[in-house]
Amino acid sequence: QVQLVESGGGLVQAGGSLRLSCAASGRTDSIYIMGWYRQAPGKEREFVAAITWSGGSTNYADSVKGRFTISRDNAKNTVWLQMNSLKPEDTAVYYCAAGNTFMTFRSWGQGTQVTVSS
Repeated sequence: QVQLVESGGGLVQAGGSLRLSCAASGRTDSIYIMGWYRQAPGKEREFVAAITWSGGSTNYADSVKGRFTISRDNAKNTVWLQMNSLKPEDTAVYYCAAGNTFMTFRSWGQGTQVTVSS
């Protein structure tokens, strides 16, 4: 079992930046991939970005490419999501996720709110 705790959400003006953090604990040796998803009010949860734990290969949703960067520190069991050039449509609860196979996430954090004002 992997436990995930997110932090770093908040309120920012359009064009601003935020950096989300996700700390993993528990069976971190089982992690193959970590990612970020988001869910806006009235919408389904959607994929944002992912990174493989060992090789560091990344994958991004088209809507965030060039603006968001996912990174990780294996020694600290932490993954970050650097979000630049934020838009009001980025407003959502952002969830950290972990999985032991490619693009399959079984562990989820509690979520952190990101609000971008226009």
